[in-house]
Amino acid sequence: MLVIRALNDKLRIDCSGGYFVVTQGIHALGQDELAKIEKAIIAFDDFRFQNDPFGEHDFGKVRVSGRDIFWKIDYYDQTQTHHSPDPANSNVTTRVMTVMLASEY
Repeated sequence: MLVIRALNDKLRIDCSGGYFVVTQGIHALGQDELAKIEKAIIAFDDFRFQNDPFGEHDFGKVRVSGRDIFWKIDYYDQTQTHHSPDPANSNVTTRVMTVMLASEY
């Protein structure tokens, strides 16, 4: 769990170790709003049992410009067609963070 958390934090904070995907709703907000959202996600640290029961830091909600924004990290195999066989192993896992408006969930 600690390894997964560290890898997820690395993607969320350093924008490394995986990919970011934004939904159409986020894309439509424009570059300035996207920059604000990215800063809010990087600064997010409100992880607690209620929103992170497994301690993996793989989901969060931020509020930016009056909008609720969700982000979620998923674990795929190297082909990105199946779930990762071992999310703690970055050699067999591709991390993908999806950023979306809460209304798109």
